[in-house]
Order: sequence, then C-alpha cells, then structure tokens
Amino acid sequence: MSQSSSLSRRSFLKSTALGAAAVSTGLAACTAQNSKASTPKPNILMILVDDLGYGDLGAMGAKDMRTPHIDALYTDGIRFDTFYANCPVCSPTRASLLTGRYPDLVGVPGVIRTHADDSWGFLNPNAVLIPQMLKKADYHTAIVGKWHLGLKSPSTPNERGFDHFHGFLGDMMDDYYTHLRYGNNYMRLNDKEIDPKGHASDLFSDWSADYIKSRAETDNPFFLYLAYNAPHTPIQPPKDWVTRVREREPQMDAKRVKLVALIEHLDAGIGRVVQALKETGQYNNTLIVFTSDNGGRVDLGANHLHLRGAKQNMYEGGIREPMCAVWKDKIKPGSSGNGVALTMDLFPTFCEAAGVPLTHEIEGKSMLNALLGKEDAGDPDRVIFWVRREGNNRYRGSDYYAARRGPWKLLANNPFEPYVLFNLDDDPSEQHPITDDQHPQYQFLLKALMLHIQKAGRIPWQQ
Repeated sequence: MSQSSSLSRRSFLKSTALGAAAVSTGLAACTAQNSKASTPKPNILMILVDDLGYGDLGAMGAKDMRTPHIDALYTDGIRFDTFYANCPVCSPTRASLLTGRYPDLVGVPGVIRTHADDSWGFLNPNAVLIPQMLKKADYHTAIVGKWHLGLKSPSTPNERGFDHFHGFLGDMMDDYYTHLRYGNNYMRLNDKEIDPKGHASDLFSDWSADYIKSRAETDNPFFLYLAYNAPHTPIQPPKDWVTRVREREPQMDAKRVKLVALIEHLDAGIGRVVQALKETGQYNNTLIVFTSDNGGRVDLGANHLHLRGAKQNMYEGGIREPMCAVWKDKIKPGSSGNGVALTMDLFPTFCEAAGVPLTHEIEGKSMLNALLGKEDAGDPDRVIFWVRREGNNRYRGSDYYAARRGPWKLLANNPFEPYVLFNLDDDPSEQHPITDDQHPQYQFLLKALMLHIQKAGRIPWQQ
C-alpha cells in the first residue's frame, strides 16, 4: 500500500471514530434533554391561614392543641423557624406573596377594605402576579378562599391571572356561616356571586379537594392558592368542635377553647385537601407550602411562645410565622431550614421550581435551594423591611416600619414612637431595646429604611 493510501485510510478511520463519538455524544445529550423534558413540573399548593399564633400548632409546641394534619406536613418536610410575614396585617402580606415585592411597592401598604375612607391600599394594575408567571410554564392557576386584594375590577382574581376563583373577595367575614361583610355578599365562583351553605373553612377545604380531583387526569400542572379566613375573627368554630376541646381541656380559658377549636377544625380541613392529593396520585409531585399572613391576637387566646407582641405589631409576635414545606423525594422529611426568609420569597421560589425565569424586578429571593437542603435561606447581610399604613386614632393614616439585617432589628411599633434597636441573637424576646440613635447598626438600618421609604413614596396606593 502506498504512503498516500495509508494516510487516507488513517484519515478515514480517524474521521469515522470522531463521527461516531459525535453521534454518541449527541445521542447522550438528546437522551438527557428528553429525560429532563419528561420530568414533570411540580404542582404547587400554597396554604395561607389567617392570624395564626407562632405557637399555635402541635408541631410548634402547643400542648393543649391537636393539629395532626398540619403536624404531618412538618414531619414530612422542612420547617423554618425564622420565616416572616411581610406585614403584621393581612392585605400587604398577600400582595407580597403574589408579587414577590414589598407591599408598598405594589400599592398595598395597608388593609384593603369595603369603605374607601378606611381602605389603605390599591393593588397596582401593572404588578405581575404569580399566576401570570406560572402560565408561561402551562400551569393551570386557582385561588380558593380569601382574596382581600380588591373588591371590584380591575382587582379581582380572574383579572389578575387566575384561571379559577372559588372564594371570598373581602377581608374578614362577619359570620363564618352567612359569609357576609357589612351586609355584602363577597362570595364568588369566578365572577358569579354565589350563596353557599356551611362553615367557610369547610367550604374552602371541600372546594380545594374538588379542584385537586378535577386536575388529576389533566396534563398541565396546577398552582392552587388556598387561603383560609380561619383563625381570624370572629372566633366561630362549629359547636361540636368546641365541645370536643372543652371536654378534653376542662381547665382551659373560654377564649382559648374557642380559638383552639377553630384551629383544630381548620386542621381537619387541610387534612382533607392533602388526602385528595394522595387519593389522586398527585401528592408525590406536589410542592406544598404552609404559613400564615401574620401573627394571632393575644387578647383572643393566641400563643406566640417566647415572642413579644401580636398581630399589628412589628415585634416578632406580629410578623414571625410558622412555616413548613413538603415535596416528596425532593425535600428531606423532618428537616429544619436555617436563615431568614419572608413571604415575598415564595414568589421566586415557585417560579424556580416551575422552571420559569424572572424577567422583571422583585425583592423576593428564591429559597428553593434552602428547601432542598442545599444552603441556608437568605443572605446574612440582606436588609429586609416591614411596613404598615393604617387609620384610626392610633395610627392616623401614617406608616410605621421595621428593618432587619442579620441579628439587628430596628422598629417603631406605631408612627409616633421613636425607633428602637434589638439584637435578636442576644435578646430574642425583644425585652431590652437599644435606644442609642448613634449606634452604628441603628444608623445603618435607619438610612436603609429611608431609601426604601423614598422608593415606595413614588407608588400610588389609592384608586
């Protein structure tokens, strides 16, 4: 064989080997891509309860309460003991959950109410809500229960991206059985006014279970935002639940009996919702998150363990919430998460879990890796803020704030108090305020807060 023939043969063999390797690599990449594409996106169930005390679950140490179904979520997933609501009252926290932003940056610094002269927010029509994001990944989106972000167009759930709404537009119900507020019926099935019969917690649980069952045979994943009114006032549990608690705890204070009964009844409803996931084979691929919109009312029997304050307060009892997350075979059962996170962080968490990239500004930070046990939640140097605007003689239409970085927390518990500083590592019950306004951490947080107030001041909060 000639030298040129030998070179040609070697070249041919070399090119063939390279080609085979390229084909093999391409097939492997294709297989990996197809495998990735075939991995189903998780369903997402977001359970938000209303006015739950930090210590008012069996899993959080309550000895006088039976909450087996919520406790099971703690057992099956991860708990975060330093998780915060974005506000010590309702509407702002809900706005942050659904937008991933501070509430005053989307027009909701305070509670949205029926009467204009006592309403302190208007959800910015240009704000991007989580259902709009998840639709990019072909999610079907639903809200069952309490909306509390607007009573009329353009601020109703179906107009803000939800495919399905079965619940209550307003703030609180004056009665858990009539479902009225100031004589108005705010119960809706999408845009249709309805008049269902039964306790609101039972209705919301049953409607959620029905929705989950309706999605079992569909190809698209779902996002279900289940927002209970309970255990918000009126403290109105079914009578048989009150009897059950009173017989079990004969020495318990009467106010506490009713609150415990309302929470235990709520827990049973959550159990039915989770059972619907299991019965339909959807539990294993559903990310479930449970938390509250703010703290409970101590005057009605709520328990915040060692935390100071309650609902409406910038102290820990008003904003630090029970929180857990479950995702079978992804989140380690019985695990605990470290670091500080808050409600608005759930927006990017859900987007990341669904594979939806963020293309607009938000302040929330994904905690997906923290849920999966890969890292702590939050940057220890992150600065976070809380705001609430309110009327009446105590607040007079003004805002009041808190700010935190690391263990340092600055707060004023109403607009007319001086700011005080706490080190939560040394003083977790906030009993020893540092009033030195020249303290370096006091100055740092105050300046950061002023910049936030400037930014929020550009956002209208009335219609």
